[in-house]
Amino acid sequence: MFDFVRQHNRLFQFILLLLILPSFAFVGMQGYTSMMGGANAGVASVDGRKITQAEWDVAQREQANRIRSQSPNIDAKLLDTPEMKHKALEGLVTERTLQAAADHQHFTPSPEAVNARFWNDPQFAFLRNPDGTVNKALLAAQGMTPSVFLERLRQDYALRQVTAPVETAPVVGNSAPKLAFDALLQQREVQLQRFELKDYAAKINPSDADLEAFYKEPASAAKFQLPESAQIQYLVLDVEALKKDVKFTEDDLQTYYKENASRYGVPEERRASHILIKADRNAPADERAKAKAKAEEILAQVRKNPADFAALAKKNSQDEGSAANGGDLDFFGRGAMVKEFDAAVYAMKPGEISNLVETDFGYHIIQLTGVRGGEKKPFEAVRGEVESEVRKQLAQRRYAEAAEQFGNLVYEQSDSLQPAADKLKLQIQTATVQRQPQAGAAGPLASPKLLEAVFGAEALRNKRNTEAVETGPSQLVSARVTQYSPARVPPLADVKDKVREQLVKKLASAEAKKAGEARLAALKANPADTAGLEPATIVSRAKPQSLSRGQLEAVLGADAAKLPTAVGVAAEDGGYVVVRISQLLPRDAAVIDDKRAVQQYANAWARAEGQAYLAALKSQYKAVLKVAAPASAASAP
Repeated sequence: MFDFVRQHNRLFQFILLLLILPSFAFVGMQGYTSMMGGANAGVASVDGRKITQAEWDVAQREQANRIRSQSPNIDAKLLDTPEMKHKALEGLVTERTLQAAADHQHFTPSPEAVNARFWNDPQFAFLRNPDGTVNKALLAAQGMTPSVFLERLRQDYALRQVTAPVETAPVVGNSAPKLAFDALLQQREVQLQRFELKDYAAKINPSDADLEAFYKEPASAAKFQLPESAQIQYLVLDVEALKKDVKFTEDDLQTYYKENASRYGVPEERRASHILIKADRNAPADERAKAKAKAEEILAQVRKNPADFAALAKKNSQDEGSAANGGDLDFFGRGAMVKEFDAAVYAMKPGEISNLVETDFGYHIIQLTGVRGGEKKPFEAVRGEVESEVRKQLAQRRYAEAAEQFGNLVYEQSDSLQPAADKLKLQIQTATVQRQPQAGAAGPLASPKLLEAVFGAEALRNKRNTEAVETGPSQLVSARVTQYSPARVPPLADVKDKVREQLVKKLASAEAKKAGEARLAALKANPADTAGLEPATIVSRAKPQSLSRGQLEAVLGADAAKLPTAVGVAAEDGGYVVVRISQLLPRDAAVIDDKRAVQQYANAWARAEGQAYLAALKSQYKAVLKVAAPASAASAP
């Protein structure tokens, strides 16, 4: 059937055209949209509004891109797991819930408030150009225009207003944090006695009959089964592959260099000291006048004796963060400070003292104490960097057209990857893959989507090219199976060493546990018998020493009403550890003092309040997920 379709492709296109056009005439566009599965299928809903599969796909891509930007070396397959996909859907539902609450509660920040946040918040400094404009190039790299960015900022501002009152409301005393952290970070003095696997393994020598019997056990046979595998050819189309074939001139490089000159230099930074007399911009006029008069009086003193600037700052400045340092703000880049302050500093000469500078915080007297950076690298010094960036951008523009060609070629000439490779000047690569990404796999071979296509019935049975699979941002891959090997249990002779290793480990683990449990029973009968125990050490959740997570929790969870006491815990490698607990100790104040304990407890309480409020909002606005959580995510605490 599939062969007939491929051989009569044009005929089927014509038949489909005849079927589709009348349907549009009678049913209309809306009818077709409603019949669409896939992209238009509902995966969740909030406040009666559907969240589609297409929207979920976009959320997944944005989540993956965000994580990649923060952790460029992250394993790509970790971003494509069922758990990560479901996390993206949960995030989308949370966002829609907050949007619904913001709309119903009329949280609509004014354009002035959004602009003020952008220009005054240091986290957006990298998006502000030295001349006070928005860096459109950086926004474009994220697929946004300034207007789109400001709209997203407005939406984010509105969403934050929904939960901010709840998350900032908790007020805690001193007793609850102390009790909580005392319990969490309690210390225990312990002595360990280890029953190492290696000490017992050296004494075990199974016979060939033992090995054969162990190998034939159903539970053991599964451990030695060789998984199904496929030898494949595959073709990768991405920006990197297209870079080598793009064309440009020397003039193109010079133009790019001139348009992006700020990127090829050391950014200028300035160091300043200031004296602040606080005066809220919305304060009564008489209060502002009084503050201004005081600032002018100090300015007169500074001008009379500039050498006393630091002393006057320590005495008079109301900026708690810098007053103790004589008003010193250290070096900062353009755009890091509020607009008026920033403009004044970058208009001054070293050593110069400003007139009064008025901002939302009050009145500032500024002294410029240092300037560094600002040098521009010549074109010759950065030509390689410029060329690399120009190649990348030209390849990115070429990618959309090439992607369409790639998809058509691997489908229409599905018995070989060579036509697509020749047309797009790509290199056919080979690999042996399994149904699941293997340890150490990287790039396309770590993509579950590609492996699913490779092990699909069509690809295995007819050795056809897979469809073009998106395995990463701006990356398409098609593969073709050249040889398939089903799962099989190898002969014992082929895996005899591995079988011996597994059996010895099993028997040694049983012996270690037996000896450990006997020592534990003896220690409980006579707690004073410390023979064979290691020197005493202090353990806690902050200082686990050599204990694993499971061992530590067993030690800290042991009943310590009567000391000394003892517990036994299996080690991760199959060994056994006996632990004698001799003393309870309070938490180490160096780990967290009472002041930080109160702060962290309040933060944790605020997060819990926020999550509870969010859960209530999801119930109120009928947030429903129609896709079940993966088993691993659903069982997580």
